[in-house]
Formats: sequence, structure tokens, C-alpha cells
Amino acid sequence: MPTATASPWYKHLWPWIIIGILACSVTLTLSMVTIAVNNPDNLVNDNYYEAGKGINRSLDRELLAQTLKMRASMHLDELTGEVELRLSGNSQPKTLELNLISPTQPEKDRKITLARSESEHGRYIGQLTDQVEGRRFVELLGVEGDKTWRMFEEEQVSHDKDLLLGDEPLQGAEDLN
Repeated sequence: MPTATASPWYKHLWPWIIIGILACSVTLTLSMVTIAVNNPDNLVNDNYYEAGKGINRSLDRELLAQTLKMRASMHLDELTGEVELRLSGNSQPKTLELNLISPTQPEKDRKITLARSESEHGRYIGQLTDQVEGRRFVELLGVEGDKTWRMFEEEQVSHDKDLLLGDEPLQGAEDLN
């Protein structure tokens, strides 16, 4: 009677399938941990009270801009990086601050100082160092007297179209009117 000799485990298919599944699981887990460690979520604010107070300050500044009947048209020149802004309303400060804020990537935020043109009323000029495109929060700050006004809107920024600020109703201040 012949004796059956068992072949070693590594010559069978099923152990390799199980080892492959486990190896894939470990590899995917390590890659997910690496991604999570290298790209932390920095959008959470610890100080909710201060953030809430900031919202009220922002609404006051936006209401001031609305009271002053502020409107702006902005154009980004693709070749020169020049930012041209046409401002209308009851405030014409010497300089304006334009912030192009990325909703999720703070490293893509841009702050541009716009200077009033001496030759043309209501025209402001600034310079961008690089191209800015995509969804942005556009914030325009100016000073009238000793108070700061603010225009803030979410816009799709591109170099081929003009942006209009002040054309949308003020969000979050419906009960303040």
C-alpha cells in the first residue's frame, strides 16, 4: 500500500491567496496612515466663542458697505498679473485690501493691496505674483472715516471674466435690516 506524501504548504494556492489579501490590507492601511499624517485637517477652530464674535464683527462691516452702496467690478489680467478693480459707492479710500481665500487650502490664499489711481476716479490697481483660479472667497476691505467696510462673496475666479462684488444680498443679516 503506497503512502501518500503531503506536498509542502507553499505549493498550494490557498495559502498564497490568504497571504496576498493580508499583504494588500497592510499596504493600504499604511498608505492611508501616511496620507492622514502628511495632510492634517486644519479647518477645525478650537475657539468657537471668538469665531462667533468675529461673525458679528464681519456682519457689521458688511452692513456698512451696504449702507455706503459699495459695488466693485474686478478683472485679473492673465499676462501681467495685474488686478484692476472699479469701485463705486460713497467711499473712495487711498488703498484697498483684496483677499482671495481658498476654502480648503490656506497655502493658496492671496492678499493683494490695491492702490487708487490718481488719473481715473474709482479705479484701483494691484499686482498678483501668480495665477489664481477656481472657487474662492473674495474679500474686499476698505476704510471710511475710522470704520472698516467689507464686501465678501464666494466666486469662481478666472482670468477671462470680470467679478462683480456687492451684487448679491447680504447673507446672515436678514433679521438686522
